[in-house]
Amino acid sequence: MSAGFRDTDLRNTDLRDTDLRRAAAGPLLGARVDLPLLLVSVAVLCLGLVMVESASISVATRLTGNPFYYFEHQVVYAVLGVLAAWVVYRIPLVVWQRSGMLLLLLSWVMLALVLIPHLGHVVNGSRRWIGAGPINIQVSELAKLFITIYLADYLVRRHEEVRNTFGGFLKPMLAMALAAVLLLKEPDYGSAVVLLAIGLGMLFLAGARLKQFGLFLLFTLIGIALLAVSSPYRVARLTSFLDPWADPYNAGFQLTQSLIAIGSGSWFGVGLGDSIQKLFYLPEAYTDFLFAVLAEELGLIGAFAVIALYAVMVVRGFHIGRRAVLAAQPFAGYLAYGIAIWLGLQAFINIGVNMGLLPTKGLTLPLMSYGGSSMVVNCMALGFLQRAHRETVETGALPKAGGRRRVRKEAA
Repeated sequence: MSAGFRDTDLRNTDLRDTDLRRAAAGPLLGARVDLPLLLVSVAVLCLGLVMVESASISVATRLTGNPFYYFEHQVVYAVLGVLAAWVVYRIPLVVWQRSGMLLLLLSWVMLALVLIPHLGHVVNGSRRWIGAGPINIQVSELAKLFITIYLADYLVRRHEEVRNTFGGFLKPMLAMALAAVLLLKEPDYGSAVVLLAIGLGMLFLAGARLKQFGLFLLFTLIGIALLAVSSPYRVARLTSFLDPWADPYNAGFQLTQSLIAIGSGSWFGVGLGDSIQKLFYLPEAYTDFLFAVLAEELGLIGAFAVIALYAVMVVRGFHIGRRAVLAAQPFAGYLAYGIAIWLGLQAFINIGVNMGLLPTKGLTLPLMSYGGSSMVVNCMALGFLQRAHRETVETGALPKAGGRRRVRKEAA
């Protein structure tokens, strides 16, 4: 068992009054929201709206005659996302914790339903959406959130098993493996990787033994590698990623155009709205490759600013999780850990794909890329982080002045 950050079992630890007070509330003692996280979230969301309009204006004009078509839709999605985040923020976490197993089953059902012909919608060769009237729902986004909630609940209920037995570690990984298999059938290789990474990360932070963790991670990486070369389209993506210039007008076209866009931005960019690559050169410029347009228009400085915003978001998520665990709120803590891993990893993969560091995965840039499902679910995830912060502050776990308090044993 490792020590340090991941050793969150505080059963035998007494903290001084000032230590626990800082851990439970941080610099925002008594605040009902984590202000740094809120400001960063709003900044990323607003910048995303601006960039969606900039990146989509030419395509929207050509396809619909309305240059603001995608921007208007994205604004609606953002409003719905903020409302969803508010609803999540108002609901006690215990309600979600009690629904953990139900949400896991719902995730499996949704991922299976999307594979049924005429029920699941096919876009760009992938069957990832279920139609609900005029709305298409990307079920993989909801599945990532629901399974993260389930796993946080499992780690609370089976904490000792996870730390001491291989079975306690294996059960949730098998549950996520089933979801990953269904995702691969769509196919949605990127979401499957993110889902497994969330699970492994949460189990690691919960104190799973390094030996069993390393063994499962090794087999997972081998499985991912085998899957990567098991179908022609994945092989084509890998080869085009390794050398996009070998076939710049076919398999490597999207990546070469993305690299041209990023390289054209130089230090300070060509100016907001003045991207050349978005003018019918770069496919999916307002969705998966929004970062490339941003780098072209705002330059290296703008790209670094966006990366810094995501870094702050992830750090705040881990900070909220750590405080929650210290205040004997393990479900809130594990949920915050999972969401921080999810948002950080997905942003890292999207940016890596845009820069040619990773194969194309089809993952959106959280809160920025065009898309209703990802926008609403990402906002809900941030609502969960704020709720975890609120409940940590309101637990009453702060010690009385002049006294000491033993942190309660985490629920088994």
